[in-house]
Amino acid sequence: MKTVQDYIRTIVDFPHEGIMFRDVTTLFADPRGFRIAIDQMLHPYAGLQIDKVVGLEARGFILGGAIAHQLSKGFVPIRKKGKLPGKTISEAYTLEYGEAIVEIHDDAIQPGEKVLVVDDLLATGGTAEAGIKLIERLGGEIISTSFIIDLPDLGGRARLEAMGVEVNALCAYEGL
Repeated sequence: MKTVQDYIRTIVDFPHEGIMFRDVTTLFADPRGFRIAIDQMLHPYAGLQIDKVVGLEARGFILGGAIAHQLSKGFVPIRKKGKLPGKTISEAYTLEYGEAIVEIHDDAIQPGEKVLVVDDLLATGGTAEAGIKLIERLGGEIISTSFIIDLPDLGGRARLEAMGVEVNALCAYEGL
């Protein structure tokens, strides 16, 4: 039986020399692989109350939409600055080469709602941390975070766990 990792393609030296890019589009393109990933991402939350699923731009939208559908819950996108219509709140975070900003609609999460945050990959944790801060500013309670891939050498898991946030990932790759 194939594992999630069997469906993930590695592209050497992309987007820069020395980077081993973990391409989940091959996982998404395979109906069995995609089903396995969604089912495994859902498994830790069986029986837990989840009110909303939040997906981080952009591949988190694909996963979050599928997970929200399976749970019969609402889906909320966290997007790059300037991509959401209507009133938003924003959070800046540091990148290796500067700063980025993500936003959420100011009415997307209601106080006390229990939220699952989803994305394809956890690297440094900057985007996830910014998303969590946005959700918490709106009064949401983070139930957990769920990723397909964890790159533990980049410190994202430790960063989120230091915030008191649970981290689940289907697989991990050492190095860059």
